[in-house]
Amino acid sequence: MGRAFEYRKAAKMKRWGTMSRLFPKLGKIITMAAKEGGQDPDMNPKLRTAILNAKAQNMPKDNIDAAIKRASAKDAADIKELTYDVKAVHGVQMIVECATDNNTRTVANVKAILARNGGEMLTSGSLNFMFTRKCVFVFNKTEDMDLEELELELIDFGLEEIEEDIEPQEVGDDIKIVRVYGDFTAFGELSKALEDMNIEVKKATLEYIANTPIELSDEQMEEVDVLIDKLEEDEDVQSVFTNIA
Repeated sequence: MGRAFEYRKAAKMKRWGTMSRLFPKLGKIITMAAKEGGQDPDMNPKLRTAILNAKAQNMPKDNIDAAIKRASAKDAADIKELTYDVKAVHGVQMIVECATDNNTRTVANVKAILARNGGEMLTSGSLNFMFTRKCVFVFNKTEDMDLEELELELIDFGLEEIEEDIEPQEVGDDIKIVRVYGDFTAFGELSKALEDMNIEVKKATLEYIANTPIELSDEQMEEVDVLIDKLEEDEDVQSVFTNIA
């Protein structure tokens, strides 16, 4: 999605944490993971990752525990994951991931948001050739960390790319971080390998990454940001991936 986009996204996530918009979305992910693979994080890597990501966004432990318990409740909603392909203005393509217990409501809401903000829904699978699904792990780079050595160690577990970057901080010095990319099917193996190396992962996700990113002017980006903001304000929308550099 591009570094600039990621920085804007990080700032937005912090705001959402304050406004409690983010916690219900994280809670859905935790509940789905617990329902799918059991409530013991030690035996359920997907749940362990969901909890890790929730903690990274400062989600309170009580909220996390409640989300796990909801998976076994008799009246627990049947939450399903949905993906929509979207065409926006200025040649922007989007993949919108949702988690919902009401498909009809979700698709109606997404279509309404798109109609009001210059977007349209495409046939499912239309953008498969434009994006590649990857697993992405982010962690802090320590002084004694050798990226070449780490790359060699992780290749056997599905590593495709490793890169060093800077994560801007609102207060204090910027932090050096490492991003590890692999095919989405390698999520479990890479996650376990990093865990065995005692590397504390800050973020672990499955993302749709554009094969040919495009660049926009600031004015164009502002227009697209409005659509992204409106989509992400919907309680059922989990993530919006774009082909923006």
